[in-house]
Amino acid sequence: MIRVLIADDQAMVREGFGALLAAQPDLVVVGDAADGAQAVAAARRLDPDVVLMDVRMPVLDGLAATRQLLGDRPADRPRVLILTTFDLDDYVYEALRAGASGFLLKDAPAAELVHAVRVVASGDALLAPAVTRRLIAEFAARPERRRARPTELAGLTPRETEVLRLIARGRSNQEIAADLVVAEQTVKTHVGRILAKLHLRDRAQAVVLAYETGLVAAGG
Repeated sequence: MIRVLIADDQAMVREGFGALLAAQPDLVVVGDAADGAQAVAAARRLDPDVVLMDVRMPVLDGLAATRQLLGDRPADRPRVLILTTFDLDDYVYEALRAGASGFLLKDAPAAELVHAVRVVASGDALLAPAVTRRLIAEFAARPERRRARPTELAGLTPRETEVLRLIARGRSNQEIAADLVVAEQTVKTHVGRILAKLHLRDRAQAVVLAYETGLVAAGG
């Protein structure tokens, strides 16, 4: 069973998401929270696999809550899925940098919500290609901010570096496999090794790292 915690300051959102997720045979809603401080406390107490985290909440916003929650937890859990409106904003970028695993639009279809929770829990493709491409477009519009490349990048093989660049350009595993003329399972293996070598939680952080280190140029 996948254990889910829902953090949103709107009661109707919490109840609606909770009812939908609780109806799934493999999901269980272990609790909810109306603000970020409650979310952090509940997550530490209930040990969920996935936290649905609203960005804008009282007391403690979703960004600060994500930082607190992921700063003192093992690398593999919980996974934080950011609930957001259509517009990407600074909160979302900072949440990704804090270790959140991706986005979920609040007006997404019910099936997409269920799928997103399962995907995040599995640690697989945590940013949909369409969302990744929007993220890339936003990076391209921002002033360039680079940090030094981590030494771990030097440990990637040429093929792993190539796969990382394609991830950062918004390619799905299937698209990467077609680009490189290899099996999709081979791509999944490369992605897993990239994340392990770079000490990243998921491909969401891989996209951010690729752009912030200059491995891939925004708009390039």
